[in-house]
Amino acid sequence: MSRPPLPPFTEETAREKVRLAEDGWNTRDAAKVALAYTTDTKWRNRSHFVTNRDEAQAFLTDKWKRENEYRLIKELWAFTGNRIAVRYAYEWRDDSGNWFRSYGNENWEFNEDGLMANRFASINDLPIKEEDRKFRWPQGRRPDDHPGLSDLGL
Repeated sequence: MSRPPLPPFTEETAREKVRLAEDGWNTRDAAKVALAYTTDTKWRNRSHFVTNRDEAQAFLTDKWKRENEYRLIKELWAFTGNRIAVRYAYEWRDDSGNWFRSYGNENWEFNEDGLMANRFASINDLPIKEEDRKFRWPQGRRPDDHPGLSDLGL
């Protein structure tokens, strides 16, 4: 299975890969998102470690059960060859109605077919008030005219 754009990345294809990842995660469809990763993908997500695609899907399923009204923006930070670094922020609400903005950085490594083999994430959660939310588009793909992280000062 091939998942374009393929490495080695240019600035244009790295930006495209980042937006495709953002779009996928904003669907909150764990089965679909998991297909972007190799069958033996390795993740570090906070203190959670994933060692294959099935575990990635289970992790995402659980994540999106807990993180209600999830909306994500990713931004390219750097790229070279088959690696991309991104920074991101997402907003979500817990079951008690508390809002959070989670900030993070990810380092990605892709195989020759464009599937992500390694994903290393560092994330911090900041409690926010509902009125301080910045990501208010309808759930799903972020509209093309919605500001990105740098435009929002994040």
